[in-house]
Amino acid sequence: MKNIEQFIPNAFLFNKKLPLNKKSCTLNNVSNKLINYKNVDFLKKYISEKGRIVPSRISNISYKKQRLLRKAIHIARYISLLPYISL
Repeated sequence: MKNIEQFIPNAFLFNKKLPLNKKSCTLNNVSNKLINYKNVDFLKKYISEKGRIVPSRISNISYKKQRLLRKAIHIARYISLLPYISL
């Protein structure tokens, strides 16, 4: 007989969790026109309490939407619609 370890996946051998399905983007239904610097209430949802932009791995936003969000937040900060830091 062949070695049993060849037929058992590594996840079961080392007690590791199997990878979960990745969550889909939360902004799939949102159009790109809605993500702009004028929509301050929408942008505030993606800024932490300290004023930092929430990373996409936490907010589950796709790469393209995250780039649009980042640009909109930077423009809104430059025009002083949003603060750079919150004290």
